[in-house]
Amino acid sequence: MNTIGQHTIRYLRRPGAGWALLACVFVLTALGLIMLTSAGQSHNEIIKQDEFYLFRKQAMWLGIALCAGIFMSIISLDWLGKMSHYIAIAVLGLLALVLVPQIGVEVNGARRWLDLGLMRLQVSDLAKIALIIWLARYYGTRQREVAQFWKGFVFPGFAVGVCFMMIIMEPDFGTAALCGAVGFAMMFLAGARLWFLMPTALMGVAAFSVAVYFDPVRMRRITSFLDVEANKADSGYQLWQGILAFGAGGLPGVGLGQGRQQLFFLPEAHTDFIFPVIGEELGLVATMAVVALFATIFAVGVLALRRAPNLYQFLLATGALLFLTLQALINMGVVTGMLPTKGMSLPFISYGGTNLVTMFVLIGLLFNCFANWSAKPLLKPREL
Repeated sequence: MNTIGQHTIRYLRRPGAGWALLACVFVLTALGLIMLTSAGQSHNEIIKQDEFYLFRKQAMWLGIALCAGIFMSIISLDWLGKMSHYIAIAVLGLLALVLVPQIGVEVNGARRWLDLGLMRLQVSDLAKIALIIWLARYYGTRQREVAQFWKGFVFPGFAVGVCFMMIIMEPDFGTAALCGAVGFAMMFLAGARLWFLMPTALMGVAAFSVAVYFDPVRMRRITSFLDVEANKADSGYQLWQGILAFGAGGLPGVGLGQGRQQLFFLPEAHTDFIFPVIGEELGLVATMAVVALFATIFAVGVLALRRAPNLYQFLLATGALLFLTLQALINMGVVTGMLPTKGMSLPFISYGGTNLVTMFVLIGLLFNCFANWSAKPLLKPREL
């Protein structure tokens, strides 16, 4: 591992791509803190005690997230790769603990959290980090075996499948699907043969569809998504109220703190459905600005990937970038009625401590990769 002095020098010599990422993240996080103050009005029990409860709690998590992000931005990527097996085993152990009734915390029929006393830990968010580090390290050390059936497809595919199944058992269908999609995308980009991946992906989609079909809660979400207006008083209520919020905001918005939908009309206004609150209070300009910021993160990341010196770092950055942008895309698709309703946070903006820490870890990882790529020349070509 590099020394602290070398870390500090490299940290102070960040490339432009890294600073562009930080600028986008700063704006999104600041917007999230501002909107939480407004969206938190729906928590009438909390307001009676402290009007800024959500703001202060999110600010506390932001401090932890900043520390985690900074740590990830200066850590040695080589050392991180060597620790990938231990990280994966630790996260799998935590995923197993969540499923134990006496240990995992159940909320609304889902067992996704570990109670740590002062805070709750959502382990499925940590699984995102472990998955990309393990897959990147696995393929980075087996470049000559990528096209093989067992070592290039079966073993990494099994790892993705285990992560997928353990998360879906919580149940958390959305995060499981996201992990599966990112995992298979990384396998494809690593060079796994397409005729191995395609049948497996199709079977996975079919099995996922069957699981949704036999789950009454998820099936109601699908039917309400297909006809929101007909279900606006029942299973489509949340989505309908979100659409009303966008409509009420129009182009300029009704003004910060003046929105009505979060006043007990829009459930989960501070978490999954905070984007409609932005649309109502700040209008179309603000919502398009949020979309533009996430698009900028994606574009900056994609343009920087061509400078990756090896497959390991390429996959590491690609996985982090996919998790960041796909989660944002899914959230915005859900709240605008383009995708079936699924509880998934909007990165950097929605209320939620573990997810905020995870997003900062992913940004720190991207930042670290970009710094390495700017400081180190490509001494040898990628191994074929």
